[in-house]
Amino acid sequence: MSEVNYYDEDDQMDAEPRQNPVRAALKQKEKELDEVRKQLAEAEQAKRELAFVKAGVDPADPKFKYFVKAYDGEFQPDSIRQAAIEAQLMSPPEQVASDEQLSWQRTNAVAAGSQTAQPPVDWARRLNEAGSEAEVMAILAEAQQIR
Repeated sequence: MSEVNYYDEDDQMDAEPRQNPVRAALKQKEKELDEVRKQLAEAEQAKRELAFVKAGVDPADPKFKYFVKAYDGEFQPDSIRQAAIEAQLMSPPEQVASDEQLSWQRTNAVAAGSQTAQPPVDWARRLNEAGSEAEVMAILAEAQQIR
């Protein structure tokens, strides 16, 4: 008799490799983990770039290129700005005058302006030179208005 190979459908199904459901779930989780890691790296890069922008450093500016790449300090705007000033990439901010300093400057300006004003009036001399009671009253009224 001739040997004929008869294939059962069940035998063909067994020939196909069966996929382990645990392994498939693990592969799916690995893909998800890779995606989350990419998103985390992008978020960290955006956070870093935002800190530089808040500090007044343009990450796209060629003169700051190496500074941005090599900076390893705190990502606070003040810290970044101070490091850029130390690296002489930025000029230090100008001092802002406080309210008290502004008040003193105004007082000094007024005092300097009063020196160019008319000399003080000698009220006693004017009263002694007055010829009548009406003139004395006019001088006193003028003195009260000036005060």
